[in-house]
Amino acid sequence: MTRLKKVAHRDAGDLRSQVRFSAESGHIWLHEHRMLLVHADAQASLRKELIDTLGLARARGLLTRMGYASGVRDAELARNRMQSKSDLDAFMTGPQLHTLEGIVLVTPIRLEVDRARGKFYGEFLWENSWEGQTHRRDFGIHHEPVCWTQIGYVCGYTSAFMGRPILYREVECSGAGDSHCTIVGKPVEEWDDADADMRYFSPESIANQLLDLQTQVAELRSTIEGKERLPGDMVGDSPGFRLAYELLRKAAGTHITVLLLGETGVGKEMFARRLHEMGPRASEALVAVNCAAIPQELVESELFGVEKGAYTGAQASRPGRFERAHGGTLFLDEVGDLPLAAQAKLLRVLQDGEVERLGDHRTRKVNVRLVAATNRNLQGLVAQGKFRSDLYYRLNAYQIHIPPLRERPEDTRLLFKRLVEKYSVIHGKKIAGITDKAKKALLAYSWPGNIRELQNTVERGVILAPHGGRMEIEHLFTSWDGGKAGEIGIDRYGALDVHARAGDEFCESVLAGTMTLDQVEAKLIEMAVSRAGGNLSLAARTLGLTRPQLAYRLKGLQAEAQGVVAPAGESATA
Repeated sequence: MTRLKKVAHRDAGDLRSQVRFSAESGHIWLHEHRMLLVHADAQASLRKELIDTLGLARARGLLTRMGYASGVRDAELARNRMQSKSDLDAFMTGPQLHTLEGIVLVTPIRLEVDRARGKFYGEFLWENSWEGQTHRRDFGIHHEPVCWTQIGYVCGYTSAFMGRPILYREVECSGAGDSHCTIVGKPVEEWDDADADMRYFSPESIANQLLDLQTQVAELRSTIEGKERLPGDMVGDSPGFRLAYELLRKAAGTHITVLLLGETGVGKEMFARRLHEMGPRASEALVAVNCAAIPQELVESELFGVEKGAYTGAQASRPGRFERAHGGTLFLDEVGDLPLAAQAKLLRVLQDGEVERLGDHRTRKVNVRLVAATNRNLQGLVAQGKFRSDLYYRLNAYQIHIPPLRERPEDTRLLFKRLVEKYSVIHGKKIAGITDKAKKALLAYSWPGNIRELQNTVERGVILAPHGGRMEIEHLFTSWDGGKAGEIGIDRYGALDVHARAGDEFCESVLAGTMTLDQVEAKLIEMAVSRAGGNLSLAARTLGLTRPQLAYRLKGLQAEAQGVVAPAGESATA
């Protein structure tokens, strides 16, 4: 082992000398290979997100294959050194690189390398494993080894170096509670049960599996909610909500295409489901699809279907969302994120009532009621060339704007009461009520995440509040700072305090003569029209005005800007 340690450290300085930083080009080079200097915490966050999103098994496979590819690249550098070194010395380039790259401190315990005869056996000690420490920090001690990227690396490196498949296993792992990691590697055929590990080196179509699961969940949710939802679940009593619901009710009995507009979290999908339930297609399926959640290269196959063999990975024919929604309703959420190619095909389907699967020349008739939704300004996207104008006019046949929660304070009270009842049942809690301070904070907050954020906040409050007790402000807002007094008369966490001070400062500027009321009104009108993308009806609703009232004010502002006095007899109530 002492001899192997000497070999391991003898050429480390030579490798370090081949690392070059180029400030002029922004490159980092190791010999002829471009490298990246990446934050360990950023990599750890990505690793955690992969595990949380894909699950342990799929994440392990993906991370193992990433490490394998990296090991194969490093083996190229080792092969460049083979001519002047023995097999053993050349092989040690990999462990030295693994250490130099900050992944883990590698110490050889036993190493037998004979490339000519294809013989290999390696046993190494890993200390300060980045991956083991990261996994233990994020998920606690695991029941089996977790250094998947590193195992992939040594398998890729050694297999490329030897010219034959070499498999390593961790027999000790710091992520599994051991003080360090120990790995053993030998040819695949010398392991008794290699298949259990080798399956992680074979790519799988994760995207298609996830999309199929998404479809199943959407259809199941549609079936369940279609039976359980009642009109009372549409909670709201504000003028903006009542207007939106009345427009929905009038459209329900028709087959017209409906476009739902509103910020993220305002309840666009709930409106779409209610539209379907009140309409003549209620007995058929409602198929929902989030256009932003589908990879662009798979959008067309998801919407319009695909035939077997249409592209690599298309192992079976399957219908798209249009065919699945035949006779019912198709809800396209985040339609503003559709790529242009899919937009053109969507327009053709809406015009002809026919779909053509990818890889197929036959057309299939579909009878679908389309409901689209977006939180983006489609008119602005049309002007930028990112959304087809003809598709916009086709979708915009019947527009319903759902106002954000900050414009519906009376609805916040109703929603809060309904949500407390709901989550009290779910979590087996009895909540006596809410304190005045918490209620004031609830109504003063702007709710940028809208109803979705309110749901999360109320559920957290129900969980944290004592059984049979009242909900306090700290139960709702866990980042609240009890030592910080808000200027609106309540103790509140920083965000609301900032909003309160900003409001007071604004009032102070008016009272101090910095701004006049006319200037304030002009600024509010300008911002409302800008945010509404020039839509005067929407801007008027935002300001609590009628469209004629807003038009009159705009005319007055334009006349004032041009130095013209408005004609006598015109009234602000026009």
